[in-house]
Amino acid sequence: MYALFKPELLELARTTYQQHALFERGGISAGELIHIQLERLKQILRYVRAESPFYRDTLSFLSKNAIDTLDWQMFRKLPFTTKNDLREAGHNMAAASLKKAWIYYETTGTTGAATPCPRNEQDSIFNNTPLILRYRELFRAHAQQHIVGVMGPTELHSTGDTFEDVCRSLGHTVVKMWPRSPVVGLDRAVTLIRELKITALVCTPAVAINLAKHLLKKGQKPSTLGVKLIFTLGELTTPALLRNIGDVWGSAVYNCMYASQESSILAASDKDGNLCTVPLNVIYEVINPLTGQVLEPVNARMTGELVITHLYPGQKPLIRYRTGDMVRAQVMDKGKWQIIPIGRVRDTLVINGHNHCAYDIEAALFEHLKGCLDYHIQVESVAGVDQLSVTLELEQHSAAHNDLEAVARSMQARLGARTQITLGSTDAVTGTAAMVSWKAARLHDKRSGSDNRERETALQIAARRA
Repeated sequence: MYALFKPELLELARTTYQQHALFERGGISAGELIHIQLERLKQILRYVRAESPFYRDTLSFLSKNAIDTLDWQMFRKLPFTTKNDLREAGHNMAAASLKKAWIYYETTGTTGAATPCPRNEQDSIFNNTPLILRYRELFRAHAQQHIVGVMGPTELHSTGDTFEDVCRSLGHTVVKMWPRSPVVGLDRAVTLIRELKITALVCTPAVAINLAKHLLKKGQKPSTLGVKLIFTLGELTTPALLRNIGDVWGSAVYNCMYASQESSILAASDKDGNLCTVPLNVIYEVINPLTGQVLEPVNARMTGELVITHLYPGQKPLIRYRTGDMVRAQVMDKGKWQIIPIGRVRDTLVINGHNHCAYDIEAALFEHLKGCLDYHIQVESVAGVDQLSVTLELEQHSAAHNDLEAVARSMQARLGARTQITLGSTDAVTGTAAMVSWKAARLHDKRSGSDNRERETALQIAARRA
């Protein structure tokens, strides 16, 4: 945060930190949180209604009085904002000119037109504060002082700047390095980890896996580098995948956040490794992805598409934005949720007539697997029956510790499809999940009529990196 030279921002940073710290300590009741959310919601609606060309049009039916008297029932009648809206509106979605932003990011554009994601100072203050509070305990559990290697997906992504700010606030040293950059590369990244004695990494699961494979290919064990903890982000991640990455690196691994370039930080890991929401910054809804109906929790749980509304005056607040991501949400006390992202709505796979989300497919594979470095799945239809073919890349000597026939039987029982597992090398397309999608990177649907357009995009990205 560069608020030190702007007194009004310094005061905002202090106030925001104190309020988030109070919430993390359990000092804000559920009733108080709902009141705070409703008042901030009204402020944001006034803000976007006045400043965003897109919302000025979309919310033109909302009068000043309607906003002043808004309640939760009325809120749920507001129109959704979709990813297509972001693409079509482009810069007209923003509530402030680019001159008022401190930095410009955009999405990768691999699954459609890239969308602008500029940030102002408020964006950084509100989003980075809960990360500072929650990551403090995670870092401290593994050492008082860390040198953190941050490996973001692209130069136009916010990951590097976010972790620079968070780690600097916590007193840790940051090394920004991009192992997929032609200037840096895997060899240089490994050299930096070794020479600088880097103790923590921030990267996608695919980058952690690629670095490990690179080291093993050279006859070196990743666990000898001394990396104590790895924060993964940016991809669908199951606990079993984290366990496998941790075993290879000899490190603690946390799925540290659920976020996107468009919607910023939506959940961050707590000290126990659970992804918990940030309700002082965001209103969360879970809807039926087919009907748009808002779901109510049953026994404090619900599964559906996540919809979010920002509660701070950032550069581009979103109102009832359909993230396109499926989540399992568990309602906790005092307004906080634990959520598990289980894949995009369009990554849901129908196997022999039954729907399966990406998370459950990966979990079925990894449940009884040890030392797995990478995997890829093919789906084929044989005589009208769907079958799975899995290619596994295992750490050396791990095959002897795995009963692959038992793993195949377990997958077959959970997914309802005959499963065959073979050992072999995966190709570079498995490293594109954060750039395109889990489905494009991990799964080749060879059935007649299947849509593999995103896979083609992933293959092109992998070819450019080769």
